[in-house]
Amino acid sequence: MSKRVFTTPKEVEDAFYEAFSRADIEAMMAVWSEDDEVMCIHPGAPRVVGLAAVRDSWQQLFGSGARLKINISQPVVSSGTMMAIHSVLEHVQVEGDNDLHSPIVATNVFMRGPLGWRMVAHHASPTPDMAPLNDPDTPLIVH
Repeated sequence: MSKRVFTTPKEVEDAFYEAFSRADIEAMMAVWSEDDEVMCIHPGAPRVVGLAAVRDSWQQLFGSGARLKINISQPVVSSGTMMAIHSVLEHVQVEGDNDLHSPIVATNVFMRGPLGWRMVAHHASPTPDMAPLNDPDTPLIVH
C-alpha cells in the first residue's frame, strides 16, 4: 500500500486534524515525515523526539478513549518552497462536554520531500483563560 502524497501543507494539516478527531493512529502517522528528527509536544507534556516516540505519544492520547472534535481558527502561515509553519488556535471539544474551553495554541511545521509534504513538528500549549471570540476566523491582533 503506497503512502498518500500530500501536495500542500494545508492538505497535511487537514489530514492531521481529521486523524486527531477520529483517534486514528494509522491516519495520524501517515501525515508525519519518516525522518527520525520529528518532534511533538502535547499540552502540559514533555517533548518527544523520533517517529517511534511520536507514535507512542499519540497512541497514549488516543487510548484515553475520549472522542474529540477539533476546529482550528486564526491561522498564521509562513510558507516557502520546502518548509511551512502554521500557527493556529485549536478549539477542542470533548464529546459529552458542553463547556466552552480556552483554545490551545499550536504550531505545525511541514517540510516538502520526495514524497510530498509531511509534518515534522507539532507543538501545542494551553492559552491563558480568555473570553470566547465572537468570530473565530478574525485574526487576533496583539499590541
